[in-house]
Amino acid sequence: MRAADATTLFRTLLIAVVVYLILIKFDPILTVLIFVIATLLDGIDGYLAVWQESKGKVTLSMYIKSFRDKRLKKTVKSYKENISKHAKFGPRMDIAGDRFAEYAMWIVFTYTGIIPIAILLAVVLRHSFADAFMGNKGTSSKMKSKFTRIVYTSNLSRAGINIAKIVTFSYLILMYVAAYPAIWGYALTGILFTFIMLRGSAEIYENIK
Repeated sequence: MRAADATTLFRTLLIAVVVYLILIKFDPILTVLIFVIATLLDGIDGYLAVWQESKGKVTLSMYIKSFRDKRLKKTVKSYKENISKHAKFGPRMDIAGDRFAEYAMWIVFTYTGIIPIAILLAVVLRHSFADAFMGNKGTSSKMKSKFTRIVYTSNLSRAGINIAKIVTFSYLILMYVAAYPAIWGYALTGILFTFIMLRGSAEIYENIK
C-alpha cells in the first residue's frame, strides 16, 4: 500500500475516534487536538503521493514553497496529474476520506442536536451532485474556468475551506462537550456552510459550462 493511502486510512480512523470521544464527552481539548491532527494529515497524504510519484525529487520544503512559487507549482502539478493517470485509486480514496471526515462531523453534531438536519441534507446533496459532476473531469486540476480557479482550486480557497472546517468543528466540539457559547458556534457554522455551497456551485458551474 502506498504511504499516501495508508495516511488516508489512518486519518479516517482518527475521525471515527473523534466522533466516539465527542459522544462520550471525553476531554474536549484532547478531542480537538486529535481532530486537528486528523484534518492536517489530509495535507500530508497529498505530499506523500507527490513525493512517491516524483521518486523523492519533491521534498517537503519544495512542496510547501510550490503554493507561492509558480515554477515549483507547475512541477508539482505535473506530478499530481501523473498520479491521476497511474494511481487512480489513490485520489479517489483521498476524496472518500475527505467526505467521510466531513460527513462524520456534520452527522455527529446533527445527532447531538446542534446542527439542524436541513443543513446536513443540504451538505450531502451538494457533495453528491458536485462529486457526480467531478467524475467528468477526473480531478480538480483539470478545471479551467476562471470562476472555478478562484473559488475552488486556488490556494486561498483550499486553505480557507480547511481552516473554516478546523475552526468550526473544533468550536462545536467545545460547545457540546465544554458548554462554550452557542452563538459563536452557529456563526461559524453559517460561514462554513456558505463556503461549502459556494465551492460546490463552482464545481457544478465548471461542468455545466
